[in-house]
Amino acid sequence: MSFSLAPWRPILARALHRNRSKPHSRYLQLATVNVKGQPSNRTVVFRGFLEKTNQLQIVTDTRSSKIKDIQHQPWCEICWYFSQTREQFRLSGNITLVNQETEDKRLQEARHTLWGKLSTEAKQQFNWPSPGQPIEPIEENFCKQLSFIESPVSNFCLLLLEPEQVDHLELRGKPHHRQIYYWNEQKNWITQSVNP
Repeated sequence: MSFSLAPWRPILARALHRNRSKPHSRYLQLATVNVKGQPSNRTVVFRGFLEKTNQLQIVTDTRSSKIKDIQHQPWCEICWYFSQTREQFRLSGNITLVNQETEDKRLQEARHTLWGKLSTEAKQQFNWPSPGQPIEPIEENFCKQLSFIESPVSNFCLLLLEPEQVDHLELRGKPHHRQIYYWNEQKNWITQSVNP
């Protein structure tokens, strides 16, 4: 399958570049729907794009609540605001979970590569007790050492968001400028300027 760069990618790349001095520009909000049909939102870190795709990479712990949300409903949306350039991106689409059981070798390689790029401190978080559970007195020490660091631990999960619609809003200028990019039925990108 040939790869075609989505028309919104250079615009997002420009925003990332122009906001690179702001450490928070790597953080975005990921919204999912839980099993009760309620929205759940949290901040995650952008880990780049999967090579030769338009898929955004995010990492998480398989024990986190977002995994159950995604297994229930893989459609989600991220919202990303760049304060330096006053731009908002909303990207919606399906998320693919890449965990220890994933059979696709290319996706497993991407999971291993991202694990290798994490700091020791970030890797250590995957050895903490289960997220969202009450703290047990014996678990108050979160500084347990991982027995190995080279390979991803079993609860390390790569999330791949495949955007099907991107809403880009530029808040500079009057009026503001807004464009929507979306897949048509043939999975070709359509660009449309809309009222802000």
